[in-house]
Order: sequence, then structure tokens, then C-alpha cells
Amino acid sequence: MIATDTLERLKAILGADGFSEDPQQIAPHLEEWRGRYHGHCALLIRPKCTEELAAVLSLCDQTKTAVVPQGGNTGLVGGQIPFHGEILLSLARMNAIRQIDSQTMSVTVEAGTILAEVQQAAAAVGCYFPLSLASEGSCTIGGNLSTNAGGVNVLRYGNAREQVLGIEAVLANGTVLNMLRSLRKDNTGYDLKHLFIGAEGTLGIITAAVLKLYPKPDQHVTALCAVPGPAAAVHLLHRLNAATGGLITAFEIMPRIGLEFVLRHMQGVRDPLTSPHGWYVLVEAQSGAQIPLRESIETALVSASQEKLVEDAVFADSEAQRLALWRLREDMSEAQKYEGGSIKHDVSVPLSRIPDFLELAEERVRALVPGIRPVPFGHIGDGNLHFNLSVPVGADSAAFLARWEEISRIVHDIVADFGGSISAEHGLGVMKVLEITRYKSSAELGTMALLKRALDPNNILNPGKVLAL
Repeated sequence: MIATDTLERLKAILGADGFSEDPQQIAPHLEEWRGRYHGHCALLIRPKCTEELAAVLSLCDQTKTAVVPQGGNTGLVGGQIPFHGEILLSLARMNAIRQIDSQTMSVTVEAGTILAEVQQAAAAVGCYFPLSLASEGSCTIGGNLSTNAGGVNVLRYGNAREQVLGIEAVLANGTVLNMLRSLRKDNTGYDLKHLFIGAEGTLGIITAAVLKLYPKPDQHVTALCAVPGPAAAVHLLHRLNAATGGLITAFEIMPRIGLEFVLRHMQGVRDPLTSPHGWYVLVEAQSGAQIPLRESIETALVSASQEKLVEDAVFADSEAQRLALWRLREDMSEAQKYEGGSIKHDVSVPLSRIPDFLELAEERVRALVPGIRPVPFGHIGDGNLHFNLSVPVGADSAAFLARWEEISRIVHDIVADFGGSISAEHGLGVMKVLEITRYKSSAELGTMALLKRALDPNNILNPGKVLAL
């Protein structure tokens, strides 16, 4: 319960437009996208600038009032949900693109800026911002950086961390760290920005960032390829990267069952190949206009088909066809909802071990739950798979979902045995805050706890997330 005096002092700092106590306005912020987590709070705060947020956090630290930051509420591990009546912090009003510079190839944006708006601003000056997620129309830059978001272009450009030149952040006590530098090289001690990227708002609140821009690609080449299986997909990736000189930006794997879910439940989609296949990869490459990119990929696919690595393929010959191919991949999570309960995993293993991981993990979960329907898909190019499991046909979804921890333990143990990670891009949030203690060393967890206690000694920033303190 937050003291009445504290609430009144917060309201005075924020002004009438800076907060809401309206349950109807707050309600959409209290449930995550797939409905697994539900929270409660009495106050939503919306500061308009960094200085205002600094004053808010200073007061919260003095009064030991907990704060949960939330971006676009697209997270999938409960990290953005206030479970214990904490104050809910939204930076939606801090959404300015402060500066964009096509000479230094950088853009300075506030944390509440929608990812798609950054992409559009970059394109308007002839540049390219490569971070791309299914939720890019609603997720925010602050959320992207706080969770070190991945997405479809990690293979070539890296995840969110690798797009950042500098940040501005507010510490728990209200101290503002202004590190909004656009330098590509700055070797002056600890690179503090990396403490806050991927920390899920537990060490400080990112309020703005300087992001890298890239030359705008003149051409995209996109193809859907049918492959015999995951091993062939891995070999094909190496073949295509060699043929293009490393210009493959996205390489996504999909099983036939996942494609069937999309075709069954999502409107306006169709199977682009004439016959069904067991596995598919969606390949995309980018380059300048002078590079014969499509010809290089076509030649490589002909060679791969002769070696039985590719069974069929279709290229997108227009932007509409490109988007249609991407819908098959992007709609896969949504389509699973219509098939009943789904237990989801966001894992990564070394690329070369993906085929063996999939074989063993599917074997183990099928033995545990006869009839279970594995739907593994995702960013195979960077080793990240969404190892999703749909309820058996005709089985009770609630009973199936009740076994989430039991099934996940089997999957995560296999991931660990293969030298992988139980969270590739979604973070830990509350979902995996205890689970990670089984897989991270005590030295790593202890060092993380030291950082948390040093930067947030009163544990007011997103308590209970990332670390079980």
C-alpha cells in the first residue's frame, strides 16, 4: 500500500496530465499479451521529461516506493507487470526523436518512441534502422533496450545492444546519467550503458538513446525454401552466406504444422508452394543496387537442390509478395492461440547443435505428453528457437498448461546440456527469475546481485524481476 502523502507528492511533481488513477485507463497495462500474467496498481505515472522522472524516482527511493516500468506492454515474461500494487511507470509521453544525423549515421530518440517510428524516421533521411520485431508497431525503444530485444535481423546486424551508441538513464535515487554520445569509439573506462541494456529496468530507467543507423538497402531478396529438415537448413545458411558474402539478414525456420496453423486460422494467407513439405526456411538478404544479389542466391539454391538441401523454393517478385511470405512467419504465434493451450520457450543453442537439440527435445516431450504438438520456429540463423508446444488435439488446455513448469524443466535441461540459454531474447522477467538459478553459476548471480544492491539499494526498481531478491 502506497502512503497517501507519497501519492499526493508524486501527483504534484507530475501535474494533472502526468498520472492516472482511472481503473479503465490502467486496466490495459495490467495484462500481458498472451494473458498469462495479471497485475494490479492504483497509480499509472507518465512523466513528460527526464527531469520529471528524476524527481519522481528520488521521492520513490526516499519513501521506498516500488516502481514497475512498462514500454509497449509487448513483453512475454511478465517483466512489465506490477504484481504487488507498485506504481506503474509509462514513458509514452517521452516519445520525441531529438536528433537524426545522416552524416554520423545516428538518431537520438526518447524511450517512449515506437520502434516503427524510428524505422520510418531513418528511412526519411535515406538511412536504415535494422531492429525489427513482430510487435514493432507498438513496442517502444525503452522496452527494446531494457530487454535487449532480438528480432529477425540479428543474424546480420545483431540484437538491440549492438544498435546503441549512447544512452541517458535515471538511477533509483534520481541521479541522471547523460551518456548520449554518438561516438563509435570511446575507450574511457567502464561502458556503463551496457549495465542498463537487458536489465529490464532493475538497475535504472533508460530515458533516451543514441542509435546506430545504416545505409538504406536498395534491394531486398526474399525467398521461401522447402528443406528436408533442420540439418539441411543449417547447411543451407552457410551456403547462402558464402554465396552472398555475408549479406543474409534473416533466416527463419518453420515446421509444416506451424504453417498449417497459419493457413487454417489467419485470413488472407496462402501456401506459396504447390505441395506440402516438412520444413521451410524464410530467407532474406539486403544489398546495394549494383550487387547481383538475387542471381547469387538463385545459383546457390540450384546447387543446394542438387545436393538435396532444398526441395522447392519461391521468390518474392514484389513488396506485396515479400510481405505475404513474412506473414506466414509473423502470424505463427497468433495462429497457435486458435489451437488451444500452448507452452512456449524462447531458447538458444549453438547453431551446429540445433538439429540434435530439436530431435532430442521433441522425443522427450512426446514421451511425457503423448499427442503433444511441437511447433518449433524462429531465428535459426542466430541459434534462437521458439520451441512452442501445442496441446494434444481434444485434450484439456487448462490441464495441459498446468504442466508448464514440468515440461519447461525438461526442455531447459536439454538446452543447458547443449550449452544454450533458456532466454534468448525475451528476458527473464518474473517467469524465469527462479528457473535461471538452476542454470547460471552462483558467481554470475552473485555479481548481478552486487550490481543491483549498489545501484538500487532499496530495491524499488522492478522488484522481483530478473533477480529473486
